[in-house]
Amino acid sequence: MTKPQLQFTKKDLRRATDSGSWERGVGYFEDGRVDSLMVDNGVIHARVSGNENYRVQLWTEGDQIEGECSCPMGDDGVFCKHCVATGLAILVGQAEYVDSAGTEDAKRRPGRKEKAITPDDVRAYLAGQDKDRLVELIMERLPLDDELRQKLFLCVARSDKGGINVSAYRKAIADATRVGGRGFVDYRSAPGFARQIDAAIDSIQELLDEGHAAEVIELAEHGIARCEQVMGSMDDSDGHMGGLMSRLGEIHHAACQTGKPDPEDLARRLFRWEIETGYDTFYGAAEAYADVLGKKGLAVYRQLAQTQWGNLPTLSPGDDRHSYDHNRYRLTSIMESLARASGDIEQLVAIMSKDLSSSHKFLQIAEVYKEAGQRDKALEWALRGLKTFAKQPDEQLEDFIADEYHRQRRHDEAMALIWGQFERRMNLHAYTHLKEHADRAKQWPAWRQNALELVQKQIGDAMRQPRKPDRWSYHRPPDHSLLVEIYLWEKDAESAWQEAQVGGCSNEWWMRLAKHREKDHPADALVIYRKQIDPIVRRTNNEAYREAVDLIHTIRQLMTGLGQQDQFTQYIAEVRKTHKPKRNFMAMLDRLD
Repeated sequence: MTKPQLQFTKKDLRRATDSGSWERGVGYFEDGRVDSLMVDNGVIHARVSGNENYRVQLWTEGDQIEGECSCPMGDDGVFCKHCVATGLAILVGQAEYVDSAGTEDAKRRPGRKEKAITPDDVRAYLAGQDKDRLVELIMERLPLDDELRQKLFLCVARSDKGGINVSAYRKAIADATRVGGRGFVDYRSAPGFARQIDAAIDSIQELLDEGHAAEVIELAEHGIARCEQVMGSMDDSDGHMGGLMSRLGEIHHAACQTGKPDPEDLARRLFRWEIETGYDTFYGAAEAYADVLGKKGLAVYRQLAQTQWGNLPTLSPGDDRHSYDHNRYRLTSIMESLARASGDIEQLVAIMSKDLSSSHKFLQIAEVYKEAGQRDKALEWALRGLKTFAKQPDEQLEDFIADEYHRQRRHDEAMALIWGQFERRMNLHAYTHLKEHADRAKQWPAWRQNALELVQKQIGDAMRQPRKPDRWSYHRPPDHSLLVEIYLWEKDAESAWQEAQVGGCSNEWWMRLAKHREKDHPADALVIYRKQIDPIVRRTNNEAYREAVDLIHTIRQLMTGLGQQDQFTQYIAEVRKTHKPKRNFMAMLDRLD
């Protein structure tokens, strides 16, 4: 084989991938998993064995190495471990790979110079054969190579003098989507299964490119139906089938644009697809295919939808019995899509008003009016929703209303709504949300004081309540954690520290406070950190031990900075004595020393 016209180094290969793929790729190369190496027209081809055999291609573009692999990672565009292994096989085995004249076999035949066979040699050989010999070579291979056999069968189907043999294509799709004897495609087999379907889709795309739009429409619909059938018989955790069905949907739409099928018949099929299928290939078909359906097709689509729409019950506030019905969801989507296409806002709102089972439905209508520039109607619907569900206020509705109030300079009314949210939730998010709205009203100092006073009152009331000891309770006794959290968010670490000193806080906030005090108040941080070691080690797992050792490292740094090296030696001896039975922890401490 002649030396490939590919210039890249090990450094280039390393730069093309991530650390995980690099390490695994090195392992694959060292295990000898790369074979069938071939270079053709500046592209390296190889087969790499993993969970199954994967096909790899490598090439260079400028000063970068690029690669493709048939594995799941390769499908996502990642320069995977199989690409790494192939690149290393080229780099490390270059001399043997390029020229076989120095092999033991050649040494036994001195004086005879041999060169490796290249794809160009094969091409030249085939060009010199007569047609019958070439046919014989292909037919010998045909029973052994499923991919070659299918490709040639479809070539014959395209060249039929009577037109495209659609049955052959349908069979190819059926064969590609056949699950097999076990009746299930497991996770490991899913990528290969998806690739054979993708190859069948390639053949449909070729038909479209050659101008056979009518046949492609039929075949794309057949392919989508078959894919939907097998979805329930495979582990498609990586989402291969969704991508395949999306591709078939794009081909179908393109074929309809070119082939101009009967719009009324197409409308009936699309409506049936959108309503009956559990997948989204034809979701929003009326809008997506509007350019193909035209007035006649859309009229049929609308009539079919309206007939079923009339049979759906109207849902009143709180009546969510049918709210999540699949058929209702699809029909609502179709009707809304048709209304949006017409540009009639009132028609769209009438459709949306058929389901007012939740406060969110009112919000959706309010947003439609807002988008249309009808802000008064938008506010009216939002207020109506808030009143209807007054016992369970919807904060999204309240935010919508508050935004409108601010816009109208009705800041006091806006702040009343947001203050209600703070009173109900009383956490950092509610505090920052209150600030956002108070800033719009330019009233933050007053509202901040109100908020802090309320938090202090609630904490005080809770701490004064008598509490019965309950060993099974998961609730932490009341403390000043929220005040600590608020002050740290405001970057007032000193006030946060004072609150923790006065009323205590959760372990999480003690640790954050210690981090803040390491630089200027190392003794304070040291006290907190030392208290953490025993509880961490008592979790008795290696992750906890590593966490404890990291923290002990910080303790050592702080004590050294305070001139307490001797005290640290005494401290670490006490830790060892306390936790001596924990051998893994002791070993980690040995490495720390």
